[in-house]
Amino acid sequence: MAHKKIINDPVFGFITIPNEFLLELLQHPYLQRLTRIRQMGLAYLVYPGATHTRFLHSIGAMHLMNEAITGLRLQGIEITHEEGIAAMAAILLHDVGHGPFSHVLENTLVEGITHEDISLMMMKEINRETNGKLQLAIDIFTDKYHKHFLHQLVSSQLDVDRLDYLCRDSFFCGVSEGTVASARILKMLTLVDGRLAIEAKGIYSIEKFLVARRLMYWQVYLHKTSVAAEQMLIKILSRAKLLAEQGKEMFCSPALKIFLYQKINKENFDFQVLEQYAVLDDSDILSAIKVWCNSDDVVLSKLCTAFTNRRLFKTQLLEQPLSQTEITNWQNKYAEKFNISLDEANYLFSLHTSSKDTYSAADDSIDIIYKDGTIKDIANASDMLNLSVLTKKVSKHYLFYFPID
Repeated sequence: MAHKKIINDPVFGFITIPNEFLLELLQHPYLQRLTRIRQMGLAYLVYPGATHTRFLHSIGAMHLMNEAITGLRLQGIEITHEEGIAAMAAILLHDVGHGPFSHVLENTLVEGITHEDISLMMMKEINRETNGKLQLAIDIFTDKYHKHFLHQLVSSQLDVDRLDYLCRDSFFCGVSEGTVASARILKMLTLVDGRLAIEAKGIYSIEKFLVARRLMYWQVYLHKTSVAAEQMLIKILSRAKLLAEQGKEMFCSPALKIFLYQKINKENFDFQVLEQYAVLDDSDILSAIKVWCNSDDVVLSKLCTAFTNRRLFKTQLLEQPLSQTEITNWQNKYAEKFNISLDEANYLFSLHTSSKDTYSAADDSIDIIYKDGTIKDIANASDMLNLSVLTKKVSKHYLFYFPID
């Protein structure tokens, strides 16, 4: 008799890996790489506890998928053993294409290709290695399987991905506002015409979920200091890439070298590039930055030294975008202070807009079903005043700038 594989998760307790194939996936190098990538990027600079990994999140999401499927089966909804394993495999691999400091990387080292694109490429490669064992998971992931609700559990406005990261990120940050009743929400899940819906008695848990999501975005994910650190990292990698393109010898790992010295986009992101990407993690970036502190390039050296010692960009909330005159003033200030060109001065400040809407029925509505069979979108079903606020897109405009003093 095979031994059960159990993982002790600080958020959900003991998680059982229910199947040998899922265990094989967990041990695949693509997934193991996620143990070396922080789930929340640079948020640890604001919330020091936020050092948990994308690997841990993937396991938590797989556990919640298992719970959701078990709950739906108890209602008599047919989900075969193969479909259940495939749905768990799909959610286990949903983040496998994330790079180090994911969204920073998408803005600098690769162009026109998202982590979702790369996740799918990696899933297809694992599918090839396992002689088609992952095909059903890929069909669910890409919403090509006829049971649409399985895709909704992987990716929708109420998917197990969101349920896990809200619980997990709030736990590790120590931000209690993000806590959601994931177990209760999953118990309230049902199907209506092949789509997921929530029983009416679960409406308050959904309201709490949406409020928690809003608070977590503005208090944690889009915290001005986290965003300032991200903008600084974007400037560092952009500067390093420019110097590499000019032929300057840059210290970096072999994997990082590919992305610094070559223009990588969707067209040339082939298997060879994928294999290099698959060994790139947080340590490649951070060790390079540590060495670049001593670069003879003034801009790169100043940015890397400040970043390494957490002297991050200062933040100014803007009522309106800066005028061209104001931008020129900032350029002149840095050019004069550090004896650099106006172009080089652009690396020392950044204009950025953070935007988020918490709920958009147009994406994939959260439906509430009442005992009489009536179905309402949560935005119409809720009597909570601020739910109208949650559907509104909020934008904040910032100036981030290198501290001169």
